[in-house]
Amino acid sequence: MKALGRTSLVEFYNCATTALDDRQKMVDILLKSAELSGATVIKNTSFHFTPQGVSAIVVIAESHFAIHTWPEYSYCAVDMFTCGEAIDESKAMQYLKKALQAKSVSVVEVKRGILDMPPDELKHKMV
Repeated sequence: MKALGRTSLVEFYNCATTALDDRQKMVDILLKSAELSGATVIKNTSFHFTPQGVSAIVVIAESHFAIHTWPEYSYCAVDMFTCGEAIDESKAMQYLKKALQAKSVSVVEVKRGILDMPPDELKHKMV
């Protein structure tokens, strides 16, 4: 089934705890993962929570990558919403697993924008 885009919901378990509480490190890791996937980075922002945890988002021309960390559980969640076929999310996931030193990973892919329209009426390429 064709869709405008897809979201990969990626969960990383048993990660390096200190990295998960470092705001700049999480931004750098997320930026690098987006770049490795072939995404066009536009802008990023982040926030460090008290007493711990980080949320960061990288806006890409193809949509966004976001990360949310829970250092107290050695866990983080990454959402990769992409449109088009140019992005290789597997490269981003491989890099993230290594950079976060995750022992296990869970991935769920969700199609976004499944439209029941004739192809000639669509203004965007379906994936």
